[in-house]
Amino acid sequence: MTENRTLETLLDTQQKKLAFFQNLVLLAAADRQIDGAESEFLLQIGNRLGLRPHDVMPIADNLAVLSFIVPQEGLQRTMELQTLVQMMLQDGDIDPREYGLCLEYANRIGYSKDILDDMVSQLAGAGPSRGMPPTVS
Repeated sequence: MTENRTLETLLDTQQKKLAFFQNLVLLAAADRQIDGAESEFLLQIGNRLGLRPHDVMPIADNLAVLSFIVPQEGLQRTMELQTLVQMMLQDGDIDPREYGLCLEYANRIGYSKDILDDMVSQLAGAGPSRGMPPTVS
């Protein structure tokens, strides 16, 4: 029997939620602009995780000195990469800086460029995602 894991069950501490959100913000800001679709996606994720403005302001205030935080749990790593790819696809354009960050993250969790490219192809096939990250089985 397969257990379905949601974003909320994987990110079960405030620290995990903020690290995940930080990674999304870093990717969204990689091309030096956060467009409306990216902003909306961040808002949806923040709301879904129960994050409040005062929780995430330190991320925005320190963006220039922050870097990716790689989670310990394998399932969380995979879901996070999927969500990073969704963020990259939000504006309908794969910016080389955003792709480079996704590739860096993929490599840090032990995934190859081919795996990342497959994930991008699968998630791009549905067009820019306005929804939430998937449930991982």
